[in-house]
Amino acid sequence: MPSPAPRTDLLDLDTLLSPDEIAVRSSVRAVCEEHVLPHVAGWYRDGEVPRLRELAREFGRLGLLGMHLEGYGCAGMSAVDYGLACLELEAADSGIRSLVSVQGSLAMYALWRFGSEEQKQRWLPTMATGEAIGCFGLTEPDHGSDPASMTTHARRDGTDWVLDGTKTWITNGPVADVAVVWAQTEGEDGRPVVRGFVVPTDTPGFSATVIGHKMSLRASVTGELVLQGVRLPADAVLPGVSGLKGPLSCLSEARYGIVWGSMGAARSALATAVDYAVTREQFGRPIAGFQLTQAKLARMHGQLATGTLLALHLGRLKDGPGLAPEQVSVGKLNNVTAAIEVCRSARTVLGANGISDEYPVMRHANNLESVLTYEGTEEMHTLVVGHALTGVPAYR
Repeated sequence: MPSPAPRTDLLDLDTLLSPDEIAVRSSVRAVCEEHVLPHVAGWYRDGEVPRLRELAREFGRLGLLGMHLEGYGCAGMSAVDYGLACLELEAADSGIRSLVSVQGSLAMYALWRFGSEEQKQRWLPTMATGEAIGCFGLTEPDHGSDPASMTTHARRDGTDWVLDGTKTWITNGPVADVAVVWAQTEGEDGRPVVRGFVVPTDTPGFSATVIGHKMSLRASVTGELVLQGVRLPADAVLPGVSGLKGPLSCLSEARYGIVWGSMGAARSALATAVDYAVTREQFGRPIAGFQLTQAKLARMHGQLATGTLLALHLGRLKDGPGLAPEQVSVGKLNNVTAAIEVCRSARTVLGANGISDEYPVMRHANNLESVLTYEGTEEMHTLVVGHALTGVPAYR
């Protein structure tokens, strides 16, 4: 795959970045060019990522895992640094970005923000290096957008907790060393309340199976978690939160990475389309010389540029006064939708070659169909934005 050409950025957006931010981006791009791009088409074709743990450790050596967290071996980088890393990772493949974002923004973030000091000390340093892999168990077979209706349950048995339930579509699940699992419990007032649990995956009663036959995110390991009488000590519960605000705040953290990452897929598709258009000849001239092709490329560039500017603005807010959940929803809704449109237009520029895995365009397009749905569907983010605009909830 060709490296992104300078002509895909007509607005000189690099002038908005500091030298340190550009250096972070360059480092992540280099590791992707060395360790991901030569192999990812084959990974996607085969539906597996050989030596995934080796890749995780490579990312750990670069400081990518939990890079926006402080302490416990984490790099403590800015939100913009993290966003730029997500962009470069997803320019390689959405599944590879998912490996990093689930590790850092879901599993590690949940431990970092809500865990006890003992939980943090046990898991975060090895997760930061990639020696330990984490997953985040929220979605269930019958409950996706409505996590309040989850049926996974944790009950007290003496001083222990006993967990039963099933989680599905869990990235990293089959290879994880630790799972952050959310379950219904009984609160002090007798009413149900959601709590998070730190579950070592070698605990008796815990099992994880690979979900195969995916047509999207094939360069990613996805699984189903089954908990049957999983007995945990009292200190397995995350002490820092109760209720859905726990998992939802983690999802908001991960969605921020998607705002940036989707623009990486769009950039890759646009760069491929531009390079193809200037070299592919029809009717005795490059197809880049036809007005309709230029119209497609110009529109794609505009979507990439505005989406990247939106991501950068949200990153600056996150590094400054803070980022509201509805602002993250605006970003995910706009940028993933725009990236899908860019990839579809790029596919038409490549014609029949656009469906070949010799080029990354169809792979990105297929991946983005999953990205549009996970960590909040298009419909849910639309309603979040609508609620914020009107003050009237319309979720039901």
